[in-house]
Amino acid sequence: MSDLRVHNFSISLDGFATGAGQAANAPFGHAGERLHEWMFATRFWHEMVGGQGGSGGADHAFAVLHGPGISAEIMGAGKFGPPGWQDDPDYKGAWGPNPPFHTPVFVLTHRPRPSIEMAGGTTYHFLDASPTEALKVAREAAGDLDVRLGGGASVIRDFLTEGLVDHMHVVQVPILLGRGVRLWDGLESLEDAYHIEAVSTPSGVTHLTFTAKSR
Repeated sequence: MSDLRVHNFSISLDGFATGAGQAANAPFGHAGERLHEWMFATRFWHEMVGGQGGSGGADHAFAVLHGPGISAEIMGAGKFGPPGWQDDPDYKGAWGPNPPFHTPVFVLTHRPRPSIEMAGGTTYHFLDASPTEALKVAREAAGDLDVRLGGGASVIRDFLTEGLVDHMHVVQVPILLGRGVRLWDGLESLEDAYHIEAVSTPSGVTHLTFTAKSR
């Protein structure tokens, strides 16, 4: 069976993955881009956006694991677009005409709509489904390869609560946000279910990897 994986998911020291006040021009609210500056500096990011250069150290080594072996993605409505996108029948996501996924992407929403085929191999499918149901559909689409769980925090938390996540890479960034959407709420004793490793890098972030003990 394919694995469900989380990669490059950044949180603040106080556990927030998104700041307060999300909007079309502020997808991470008052956090801005501070949670992801570590990734923007890597060669992985420069190549993904069609550029050159970037660092090739440990941050890059972790970031580049985002893609290999993945053949489908699950994401929440908040990752697909800002609050209110469901009211625009022509909205096609926050990722532009050629999204970086290049796989089927299953968007969890209580207001499904017809699938949208984008450039580069990404097709958005919209599901009103439980985590277990959504994972079953995504695994069927992924075949023998793995499924990436893209977030946001509440979606990852729901899948963790049901014991569905096989591998998770969380990046703790040394900032305090104080408000927004937290990842860890309600996940007491999560360490009992996972082997956890921590690697700190010169950029100041700490890469936390969680591998399910039962797998």
